[in-house]
Amino acid sequence: MAETLREGASFTITRLVAESDLASSLSPDPEDRFPRVFATARMVAMMELTAARLMRPLLGKGELSVGVSIDVVHEAATPPGVEVKTTARFLGTEGKTFLFEVTAEDPGGRIGAGKHRRAIVTDERLVSGAAKRMGGSR
Repeated sequence: MAETLREGASFTITRLVAESDLASSLSPDPEDRFPRVFATARMVAMMELTAARLMRPLLGKGELSVGVSIDVVHEAATPPGVEVKTTARFLGTEGKTFLFEVTAEDPGGRIGAGKHRRAIVTDERLVSGAAKRMGGSR
């Protein structure tokens, strides 16, 4: 590892909710009906990205961080055109995983929260492991 991460360290990113971030935009099938509000999947992706950016200083050459688990609740809807902010706060390590508290909010208050775990792996190991699972060496 290049550096260490101190407990309590945090990182925040913001994003304006675009059409592509809406639950209604997730499926190409017109039979699927979802609301025109910020999708849970996009909120989770932002939370993961926020924790990954907090871990950047820990990564050595050829390493990256990957999500291991996430357990969140999406508590409130956010319409398009509104800014969403996600924050990841480092809670510590458990074995080889890094544990984060993740939150999301819009101008109306908190819209989601939970826990997220990440691990550091080499890009080469991850790609070769995925290829082996598929029965080849892609």
